Amino acid sequence: MHEMSLAEGIRQIIDDQARAQGFARVVRLRLEIGRFAGVEKPALEFALDVVLRGSPAEGAALHMLDLPGHALCYDCGESVEINNRLDPCPLCGGGRLMPQGGDEMRIKDMEVI
Repeated sequence: MHEMSLAEGIRQIIDDQARAQGFARVVRLRLEIGRFAGVEKPALEFALDVVLRGSPAEGAALHMLDLPGHALCYDCGESVEINNRLDPCPLCGGGRLMPQGGDEMRIKDMEVI
């Protein structure tokens, strides 16, 4: 389950920022997760619940924001939103798409005190 290692990485970022910025507690944590990131959100939520115990983010409200998939269509030259990596272009129906977004995961922001 790679969600546990993702949660550990998030904790490391939070701990580093707590030391650098001098905050004591994270009240709200917002994560952006791309459609193609391969993250199982329930598993990540469980992993964060376990990993964040004893950290400044223990008990923080967690919000996971979905990011759409994007691709460049080589047939019409447009950047388009896609639901699946193998979808045809929604504008021209072409099948030559180069995925260009939707595989990212990042901390969008944290509300701290």
